[in-house]
Amino acid sequence: MAALIDNAVLQYEDDIDHQPAGGVTDPAPRVPASRIAALPKYPVPTPRSPVGARAGAGVRARARAWTGKLLARRIQKRGIDLSSLTFIPERTKVPLQRDGIDPVPRLAQLRENDPVHRLKLPFAFSVYLVTGAEHVKAVLADRDSWSNDIRHLLPGPGPSSADEVGGLGFTDPPLHTRLRKIITPEFTMRRLARLEPMIESIVAQRLDALAAAGPPADLAKLVSFPVPFRTICALLGLELEDRDAFARLGVQRFDATAGAAAAFGAVSAQREFLFDAVARQRAEPGPGLIGQIIRDEGDRISDVDLAGLADGVFTGGYETTAGMISLSTMVLLRDPAHAALVRDGSRADVDRVVEELLRHLSVVQMAFPRFAKHDLDLFGVPLEAGDVVLASLSGANRDPRSAGDQPEVFDPLRRPTSGHLAFGHGIHRCIGAELARMELRVVLPALFRRFPDLALAVPQRELSFRELSFVYGLDELPVRF
Repeated sequence: MAALIDNAVLQYEDDIDHQPAGGVTDPAPRVPASRIAALPKYPVPTPRSPVGARAGAGVRARARAWTGKLLARRIQKRGIDLSSLTFIPERTKVPLQRDGIDPVPRLAQLRENDPVHRLKLPFAFSVYLVTGAEHVKAVLADRDSWSNDIRHLLPGPGPSSADEVGGLGFTDPPLHTRLRKIITPEFTMRRLARLEPMIESIVAQRLDALAAAGPPADLAKLVSFPVPFRTICALLGLELEDRDAFARLGVQRFDATAGAAAAFGAVSAQREFLFDAVARQRAEPGPGLIGQIIRDEGDRISDVDLAGLADGVFTGGYETTAGMISLSTMVLLRDPAHAALVRDGSRADVDRVVEELLRHLSVVQMAFPRFAKHDLDLFGVPLEAGDVVLASLSGANRDPRSAGDQPEVFDPLRRPTSGHLAFGHGIHRCIGAELARMELRVVLPALFRRFPDLALAVPQRELSFRELSFVYGLDELPVRF
């Protein structure tokens, strides 16, 4: 029955997504934050009668109402456990959908007409999608009003249980402050500078591998993934033999097509490895960051917190940058002048291109969800304790009020009115931002210098973009040279 409900919910849609923005309501009653896990009731909306030529609308409406009732009963009985959900509600798909590298037009419509948009979901708490740059910044900068702690949505035992949620992304101060303070010194520009020769060596090796493979060759497999992967393994002090398995897990943990269950399964698989690595290094600390933290902190940091830190650095350090390398290469190949600017330009030219690529591509599509700590007013929209806000980074980075004119256009000469949000904002801003910038500044010029005739081996329309992924990217990037 659970599988039947999950599959049926995938079809649970209504006409509200096709109404003008700003007129959205949600039939779900609000509940206090303390009762979020219980979710006692959810009234199912009454199906609409058939209208005009919609011959099958009545049947579909009754089927949707039946599906909603089944889901409501399941939620009422069990509560919400994100780690077991095998579907993604239709309303949450918009910020993850793209047309090539561009967010779908619906996201821009929401940003202009309804920047704090209430999503209609089959859950008994309210969820809002925030899309404007000003609105996203305000949410991400406010540490007093919002919590990142998702443990109330991860009940029960198992590798995805509330007891094993660690790291920075789902942690609030003061624990977040203490954990971030432990690793922040490692990610300053001065400390990262020592890694640049190693990154240059890794890039050179991978470009040799690309040349040896001969055209056509898959840049994503031969360069985009291994460069950040080997870099982050060296930084953490990890030895990974099965890189292909970790490449698959890295994609799966950000893939929303099968709901949260598959993603949490991939997270658990990767975290199990990191728990093992932490346990081994407790006895014999290695030369990397994990070993250094153990030497410095000892028993003051738990295995859960240390594995969570390592997981955040590890996954955020390779999957996002891998996506950036492939997509950036594709964008630069559209215009020979842009490729030449990276190949022959100054360091300042390359820096400017990298920043525009980060803004334009926004591979991390949404920030970690925020939960309202108390009742508040968000740009005129009243929220109550326990309400959830999803902040669209890709939507905010295409906001003309911050990006300037024609934000949908890639323009290395762009002068934004404010900085982009590709790495987030506030206390949860990506701690590896400078490392990602460094890798892009090294790999892109080296790639275009080594292969001045680089080109796509297939038309762009044939490329396989990832659908409904929190971290956008390409599965393959065939190139010729």
